[in-house]
Amino acid sequence: MTNHAIRLAGAATLTATLLGGTAALAQADGATVAFLMPDQGSTRYEEHDYPGFQAAMTELCPTCTVIYQNATADVALQQQQFNSVISQGAQVIVLDPVDSTAAASLVQMAHDQGIKVIAYDRPIPDQPADFYVSFDNQGIGAAIAQSLVDKLKADGVPEGAGVLQINGSPTDAAAGLIRDGVDSALDASGYTTLAEFDTPDWVPANAQEWTSGQITRFGDDIVGIVAANDGTGGGAIAALKAAGVDPVPPVTGNDATTAALQLIIAGDQYNTISKPSEIVARAAAEVAIQLLNGETPEASTTLYDTPSQLFVPAVITRDNIKAEIFDKGIASAADVCTAEYAEACAELGIQ
Repeated sequence: MTNHAIRLAGAATLTATLLGGTAALAQADGATVAFLMPDQGSTRYEEHDYPGFQAAMTELCPTCTVIYQNATADVALQQQQFNSVISQGAQVIVLDPVDSTAAASLVQMAHDQGIKVIAYDRPIPDQPADFYVSFDNQGIGAAIAQSLVDKLKADGVPEGAGVLQINGSPTDAAAGLIRDGVDSALDASGYTTLAEFDTPDWVPANAQEWTSGQITRFGDDIVGIVAANDGTGGGAIAALKAAGVDPVPPVTGNDATTAALQLIIAGDQYNTISKPSEIVARAAAEVAIQLLNGETPEASTTLYDTPSQLFVPAVITRDNIKAEIFDKGIASAADVCTAEYAEACAELGIQ
């Protein structure tokens, strides 16, 4: 699971199988579809998920209306936005919940009114949605943790040495799946988890503050940090640097944000996960069209009693960042290799 990548073109082919072609898409003409995202703690929603969804909807149903809202990590605001898009006539709602438990009532409310709900990125365990599209979150957790374990062993770090574990938001079911994957890899690694933290709302500053306390507590006993995404990983790295830790122990991430790619190129972050959000955004758009047409999307698996399509991402380190990120056009050197990182990019042949 850690070494398989889905190309953007390949993803388009995979998701197209959900529909069996585009001939019937015209049946959805004029429909309204809502795209409700959870927060702005990560730049991905504004920079990748929504643009990718809008582009796919424009291609598949030019006459459809897309309503985009971001809840800025506010559960009450997301409920207001959910109510608002229903009043605006949304027939399908793509929902990435702020709070996976609280979202159950939203799904029930929509279903009571004949509105379809696609759970996006974060599952909704307590009330099955009509479909779920995401990357394999448990696989992501296992992959980033195993990658770090492999690094520690390759570097000759003895078993019994200690790592920190920084999880995502406790209200996010996807974070729980990532945590489960991390646990599976660490439990079998021979290394010791010194301390573990659930990061409220995925806020990097929370992860940074917690890591600072653990540096004071454990000092040089920290040989690595498994962080659930790039924001929390970046917070951990900031804490290590502020404490004067040198060299910085390997720190994981997830999302392949621009900042994380720069940290990897500079040698400050060990890994991330390449999961172009446009892949799941397009899948969500195609499923939305099929639901509008009264069809049943084909699922590859079932999660929380919800038919699901889970994509498998690639682990990125400094060793493969050029081939997996830049050569495939997922990110551009112009955006990543700014003045501070130009020399390190040149060293890796990124230009």
